[in-house]
Amino acid sequence: MILDGVRFAQLAGMFSPLEQLEQSLIAEYIQGKGYDPQKLADVSADVRAKLLIEASVYASGKLVEVEARSHYLADVHIDVPGTRTPRTSGK
Repeated sequence: MILDGVRFAQLAGMFSPLEQLEQSLIAEYIQGKGYDPQKLADVSADVRAKLLIEASVYASGKLVEVEARSHYLADVHIDVPGTRTPRTSGK
């Protein structure tokens, strides 16, 4: 995928895991709409802008879902690396 003239693959190593997931979700959305994320430069500016806005909203929603599930797992006392510490009952 090309973002402002820079290939997504070149930037992938610089992203955090959530940023990588966000970029993957954006690419998934764009592919689902029948476009090749690698060839967005070939799409008209209006269509490209609309696709990227829609893809961003889609990815944001999915990331919120991932975060909510992560917190839920922590709340039910499942030890999941990278999540907050589960609450204790105070006994």
